[in-house]
Amino acid sequence: MTNHPSEMFNYHAWANQTILGRIKELPTAVLHQEVKSSFPTIAHGLNHIYAVDKMWYLVLTGADMGEALQECIPLNGRVLETADEYVHLFAELAEQFGEWLSHTPDLERTITLNNPYAGIRETRLSEIVLHVANHGSYHRGNVSTMLRQLGHASTMNDYAFFWYQEPSVSQR
Repeated sequence: MTNHPSEMFNYHAWANQTILGRIKELPTAVLHQEVKSSFPTIAHGLNHIYAVDKMWYLVLTGADMGEALQECIPLNGRVLETADEYVHLFAELAEQFGEWLSHTPDLERTITLNNPYAGIRETRLSEIVLHVANHGSYHRGNVSTMLRQLGHASTMNDYAFFWYQEPSVSQR
């Protein structure tokens, strides 16, 4: 039986590395070129994806959402210099998520989420994992658009494309 939240997180980690692999092929300056888009630079878009992933990881591992937000807000503005630094940062967090997923027997367990912006609600752990993947997809789309605005092709990183990758990648 497929664990869909885990599968979606595996896709999310793969898609992050796929787009970062494309960015690594380009001059480093592409990360920092200003563009009129959702974020001022591709680096800022990547920072946002990472900061939000980290915030949700902290929530999943027991932190209060308000505290997790406070810890991760500075990450949103931190700009790394190279794509390699982003590759390492995202891989490290994906490994932490993977470890957590492999040791969490009940992703359908409900927690009380105290969102400082939206209020309190009961939320399943699986919903949070699916949100992480969905949020990443949305902002990888922003990054792809930004690459095109800067005159560079992006790369395919859709979930359907993930299905056709090596079985060891899509069936971890």
